[in-house]
Amino acid sequence: MDSTTLLLIAIPVLVVLGGVLLFASARRRDTGEAIGALNRETRQRDRGAVAVVDEGEAAPATGREVERAAAIEQRESGKGLATVGATAPVAWLPPDPEALDVTRRQFMNRGIVTFMGLGLAAFGGSVLAFLWPQLGKGFGGVIKLGSVSDVDQKIADGQGFAYYPEGRMWVTHYPASALGAAKLVYSPPELVSMEAGYTALYQKCVHLGCRVPQCIPSQWFECQCHGSQYNRNGEKKGGPAPRGLDRFPLTVEGGQVTVDTAPAKIITGPPIGTNTTGQEAEGPHCVGAAEH
Repeated sequence: MDSTTLLLIAIPVLVVLGGVLLFASARRRDTGEAIGALNRETRQRDRGAVAVVDEGEAAPATGREVERAAAIEQRESGKGLATVGATAPVAWLPPDPEALDVTRRQFMNRGIVTFMGLGLAAFGGSVLAFLWPQLGKGFGGVIKLGSVSDVDQKIADGQGFAYYPEGRMWVTHYPASALGAAKLVYSPPELVSMEAGYTALYQKCVHLGCRVPQCIPSQWFECQCHGSQYNRNGEKKGGPAPRGLDRFPLTVEGGQVTVDTAPAKIITGPPIGTNTTGQEAEGPHCVGAAEH
């Protein structure tokens, strides 16, 4: 590229740059005038100028004079003394430290501690109620089943089985003909209920804790979880159960039947092989064939 071509390119570029600089300078001057910026010569000329005042009109005060007058007025206004009324002064009482010192953080901390205390108290009460259920009604305490006739009617309505959900138990008749064999196996609290003609059985299967339902055709209890089977009086007949059904002490006093369902009063079921009633399946099984 020769020098002529470079000059042809450089000259227009320089012209354009010069135009941009002129435009920027003019723009800056316009902006300075718009916001009131004065150059040094103008400011010097204004200082030396004398203000023209019409006849009868007071000359305007300078800024220094205005500032001096304001300072004097402020200083003079503080020299006066405030007058006190004739009312006697009120006796000073120290503020309550509790009311004065409670900050927002203290309020929040005390509120949190209070709610935590209430929560722990409620939790503790629920734990106590769970550990000592006999303090309330229902399972864990003494349950009144009603009169002997009421219990007999309920067993008849259930075709040999009476279920009491509030006690989580089954109640069945115990045959008087089997009392001789029962005395060789069962404890005195169990014999009391058997001599009254009843057996109160805990509904929980002794294998893994499932609720054991009755089987009307076989007249047995047959667990649907793993096939454990018990006769109508809770003696183990088949399946994986390690013993017979656990039971509650039942008493009859004044014609009223009561059962103590406290955890400490639960009686461990009879061992495998116990069969005081000799009851065999009276019909088809609901779960499966019994293992003898």
